[in-house]
This record gives sequence, C-alpha cells and structure tokens, in this order.
Amino acid sequence: MMDLKTIKSALEQLEEERKISKKELIDVIEQALAAAYKKEYGKKGQIVRTHFDPDSGEITFEQVKIVVDESTVRMVEEGVEEEEEVNPEDTRPRFNPEHHILLADAKKIKSDAKLEDELVFPLEAKEDYGRIAAQTAKQVIIQKIREAERGSIIEEFKGKEGEIVSGFIQRIERGMVYVDLARSVAILPYEEQIPNERHVRGSRIKGLLTSVEDTPRGVTLRLSRSHPKFLEKLFELEVPEIVAGTVEIKMVAREAGSRSKVAVVSNDPNVDPVGSCVGQKGIRVTTVMSEISGEKIDIIPWSSDATKFLTSSLLPAKVLDIQIDEERKEATVEVEAGELSLAIGKGGQNVRLAAKLTGYRIDIRGAEGETLEEIAEEESKEEDKAEGARGKKEIPTVEEELKEVDKKEEKD
Repeated sequence: MMDLKTIKSALEQLEEERKISKKELIDVIEQALAAAYKKEYGKKGQIVRTHFDPDSGEITFEQVKIVVDESTVRMVEEGVEEEEEVNPEDTRPRFNPEHHILLADAKKIKSDAKLEDELVFPLEAKEDYGRIAAQTAKQVIIQKIREAERGSIIEEFKGKEGEIVSGFIQRIERGMVYVDLARSVAILPYEEQIPNERHVRGSRIKGLLTSVEDTPRGVTLRLSRSHPKFLEKLFELEVPEIVAGTVEIKMVAREAGSRSKVAVVSNDPNVDPVGSCVGQKGIRVTTVMSEISGEKIDIIPWSSDATKFLTSSLLPAKVLDIQIDEERKEATVEVEAGELSLAIGKGGQNVRLAAKLTGYRIDIRGAEGETLEEIAEEESKEEDKAEGARGKKEIPTVEEELKEVDKKEEKD
C-alpha cells in the first residue's frame, strides 16, 4: 500500500525546490510504473500505460493496441523468423498481436474504429514487483525528473540572457570559475574574467549571463565580467534614470580591468546624463567601479555631431581642430601643445578607446607638429631608462657586493 502523505509531500517538495509542476511529476511516476509493469509482466511489443491518482493512491494499468489492416502491416505466419520472410525489403512493420489489432476485429469492439486508432484494454493490477522492475522504475523516475528539471532551468534562464545574475563561487579549476546560482551552476571562463581579478571560494560574484546551452551533459550557463554590456547593466542597477528611460547609454568601449569609456545621452533637457551616472559626490560611478575591481570609467556626453562626439571622447585632452572623412570613417585631430601624450594615453589606450567608442580611425597630431611616432619614441626611451634603473638596483656590481661583505665583517 502506498503512503499517500509521503507521496504528496514529496511531490510538493519537488515542485517547490526543482520548479517542476505536479502534473509533470505524476506523468513521470506513471511512466516509471508502466516500465516496471512491462519489465515484470509484459510481453514483446506490448504498449503499457498507467494511471495514478495521487488523491486516492489508486493505480490502474492498461494495454494499448493500434488499429491496422493488411495494407499497413506485414502479415506473417506464426513461427516464421524475419530473416526467413519472402520479401525482406518490405518496410511495413510486422504484425504483432500484442501491439496491433486488425480493423475488422477492432470494429467488433468499437463500431466506428478507424486505422491508426488506439484501443485500450484493462490489465490486471499487480502489487508485487521484482527487484529488476523496481530498479527500472527508479531509473525512469530519476531520468524523467532530470529531464523535467533541465527544461525548467532552460525556461527560467533563457529569459535572463543578457542580464546580470549573481551567485556564490563554488570552485575554481584550471582558471575557470564555477558559480552556484542556486538551481544551476554557471561557468565564468578565464577569457571572460577581468584581468588580474582575484576570486575566493564562497564569495558572492555577479556576471552577465551570455548564453544558455542545452547539451548532452546538461544545461550550460556561461557568464562574463569583461563584456561591455556587463558594465552597461551595472549602471542600470545604480542609475534609476536609465531604468526609467530618461538617460540612455548609447555606446560602451571597454578594456576590462583597465579603463572604459561610456557615452550617455538624456531624453529630457532638464536632466544631465553625465551627472546622473556619476551621482552625488561620485557615489554611483564609484559603486560600479568597485564591482569591477577599480576599473577606471570615463563618462562622456554622446552627440550625433561627430565633431562634438570625437572631442568629448578624447577627454581629458583639449582638442583644437578636427578634420573628418565621413566616407572612410577617419578623423585627423589636432590637440593643444604638450597634450599629445595625454590624448594618446598610456600605451595608446585613450585614443584606442575613443576610436572604439566613435567608430572612427583617429590620427592625432600636436599643435607644434608633434607626432605619434615621436611620442612613442619618447615613451620607449623613458621605459628603457626605468628598466635600466631597475636592473642596476636589482643586480649589484662586484665592488658593491665586496663593500657589503666588508661592512658585515666589521659589524661582527
């Protein structure tokens, strides 16, 4: 006798924890019972169905037969094996009395029976299942629950693609971070992480859900913290004006872990888009920066005027003149004397981000004829000097080493 309270409790618990509907769970139980019945008492080709009433605990079994005639099946004499048949190329299924019922016989039971109809015959209920049949039922239940849970997870997270999700770091293996999202585990690949960011097992982490894939090994959720849209979504969490549609993020250029440029525009002339994103005393942008390990963020006003937009994108350098070639998407920019290196940025980062943001190839020149090549050459010399200074400090000469030895001996 089945314990109805236990069954109902288990169904409710699975429905709440795994987000699988009670109807799906009952279908799983019925399929498992049918598989167990067929394993223990069924015959080859037999179709067995089960009906389970969770309120009364009643279980009924039935056999299903498909209505056929000589045009849809091969009629073969009993005892003749398939390899002994006259025409083995005949693709029609072989008649099986446990699986099929001839149309003429079906009409005796149901006068309006037609080909391909299903006729149902009750089977004797059995309570005694063998060990193998019980194991079969268990495997079917586990498999079906996993399939139902997989479908539920896909349905839930598909709607969150492109959004920020948060969870706890479960483990870190070979540079990959596994994030526990309660109902599933997501992967944060090495290439989608912020460079030089340290991760600690058990700590909370946010990420942009980039993809939801149904694979043979289960549902795979992929996250990113280096994607430009992750930065965009972080601002949405901190700036109510963006959610309300008053302020809009038009473009984001990002070099994760180092610097980003964000172009914003206001749909209300009374609202300052840059001020809204920065926040009072910089609280909003600081909160976003702390989430991405202190990555610097430049917030600039977007403009449909290419000259204005390019000028803003090169801040903090002051632009004197811009010549634009719209067809080739190129811009020649002249900046104030002494500000060429500022416009270019360390390692060319400022101009590189400005080019990404505006979509223009930017050629910068100084007011006094300075060129990119000259600046690069000067930076290279400075780096060589710094490297040389470090090398001298790290590798002392023989004379210096002897002096240090003498000093130690005098002290002793």
